[in-house]
Amino acid sequence: MPTSDNPATRIERLEQLRAAMRRHGVDAFVVPSSDPHLSEYLPARWKGREWLSGFTGSVGTFIATAGFAGVWTDARYWAQAEAELAGTGITLMKISSGASLQHIDWLAASLEPGQSVAVDAKVLGLAGARLLADALKARAIALRTDLDLLDEVWSERPALPTDPVFEHLPPFADLSRAAKLADTRAAMAQLGAERHFISTLDDIAYLFNLRGSDVNYNPVFLAHALVEPQGATLFVAEAKLPAELRARLRADGVELAPYAAAPAALAALAGGSTLLLDPRRITFGMREAVAPGVTVIEAVNPTTFAKSRKTEAEAAQVRATMEQDGAALCEFFAWLEPRLADARRAPLTELDIDTHVTAARARRPGFVSPSFGTIAGFNSNGAIMHYHATEASHAVIEGDGLLLIDSGGQYLGGTTDITRVVPVGTPSDAQKRDFTLVLKGVIALSSAHFPRGTRSPMLDALARAPIWAEGNDYGHGTGHGVGYFLNVHEGPQSISATAMPEPHTAMEPGMITSVEPGLYRPGRWGIRIENLVLNREAHSGEFGQFLRFETLTLCPIDTRCLELALLRADERAWLNDYHATVRARLSPHVAGQARAWLEARTGAI
Repeated sequence: MPTSDNPATRIERLEQLRAAMRRHGVDAFVVPSSDPHLSEYLPARWKGREWLSGFTGSVGTFIATAGFAGVWTDARYWAQAEAELAGTGITLMKISSGASLQHIDWLAASLEPGQSVAVDAKVLGLAGARLLADALKARAIALRTDLDLLDEVWSERPALPTDPVFEHLPPFADLSRAAKLADTRAAMAQLGAERHFISTLDDIAYLFNLRGSDVNYNPVFLAHALVEPQGATLFVAEAKLPAELRARLRADGVELAPYAAAPAALAALAGGSTLLLDPRRITFGMREAVAPGVTVIEAVNPTTFAKSRKTEAEAAQVRATMEQDGAALCEFFAWLEPRLADARRAPLTELDIDTHVTAARARRPGFVSPSFGTIAGFNSNGAIMHYHATEASHAVIEGDGLLLIDSGGQYLGGTTDITRVVPVGTPSDAQKRDFTLVLKGVIALSSAHFPRGTRSPMLDALARAPIWAEGNDYGHGTGHGVGYFLNVHEGPQSISATAMPEPHTAMEPGMITSVEPGLYRPGRWGIRIENLVLNREAHSGEFGQFLRFETLTLCPIDTRCLELALLRADERAWLNDYHATVRARLSPHVAGQARAWLEARTGAI
């Protein structure tokens, strides 16, 4: 860990925060993992929780009082958080899922009537703010949302990013900006709304066919948007857009306004007008800015549904992208396996994996960037679900065991996310058994047929059933939606036991979702196998329309890790069919050692 961010430094930062709390008469200060757009991955300016605590996971809430400091996070990050919080005096507070609101219950139970809680309204989600306000009001605890104490204590707080915005063009963008705006206005009209305000960055990037690089791994840019009956306003730093792009936006009825002007625009809306807001995708601060006489209609952003349902043209682009991504992985694994087996050379480290898998993708057409930070965990590190090797802390890959590699790419024609586990030396019988159970979960869910409109969380048990049958489980969701050259985590669907099966989570044709069950033995090894799948129509009949999954990801699953006796005949057939497809689709894109590796790893079992 760099000396500038050691435990002593974080203890000092916490004391500076507490001094600011005393100056303002605040008894508890809350720092969510959030920004003004409620993003999952944050620009550096809003990584306040990480700056204060040292915990780098993507989900977590930091709370400080005069005598306590803690970070609330879920099972994916417990091992990571324990290591990163060590020596700081900050307590890991374990919660059931990233959507948990246990920190609200803790605040209500731990503070006394008459005390106060502060959280910056600009980064506090509206839905969470309402729950927090209700819980505190019931205990006569005051809630202040007018303070950003980080600005007082973070002297070197990063500025807003200034990276340029660019256009996502045909053939990759098959629907025009004008068409998407028209579809959005039609959805607004159905809800009775004249105007619609959007803050979520992936919704804005989708709607305007624009992309950027303000957030690591996600091709989005900082902006808000207001859609009106005859035009739209994009609140973005004008200098980020070249003149030619600004002219094309104006031709489509899109005007530009300063990024900071969005609250004032909401405050200036005429009384009696109607405004559509998504309470799950807007901050409390933005909601408070809306003029009092405006009628607010709360519903899911229409773009959230629209971008989740990929068109046939987009699906075709994704299939082509998967062939390029799979070919890159063939080249990577064809390099990796003999390199691991060469005892004459220095052993590889987990850091080498990230370097080489990213380089392999970068050689492929349409590649833009990784879609998230590569997870390469050997043996015990693989059991840390969101582990990331660093220069200060990483493993050497040598001896016997399992290497888990979770990686992905952003391409102009789609977003990829794949996890594979490969043997190093000789895997144990116990490791093979766990690997096979996870594969059985992948096959069970990937083979499912289900009625259109099935709530996505209801599918979670299909992947877990083979793992549960042996008395095992895993502490993360089974599947998340994936964007189209957008965020690697996308809603509204989520195949997760902890997600609520609400109407907006219905499975619809065109959605792309991950299938990624796992099994983790803390201190020993971790296994996860992940493919992306596309919702396709299976058949229609007396009981309505049914959907099935088309597996999009193209990369062999290492059969050297299997205990074949555990696989049924139909499961063997699924794996053989999958490998035959992988071989046929990838063979035209690889040659030499990569082609030989592909043929060896796709042989029938």
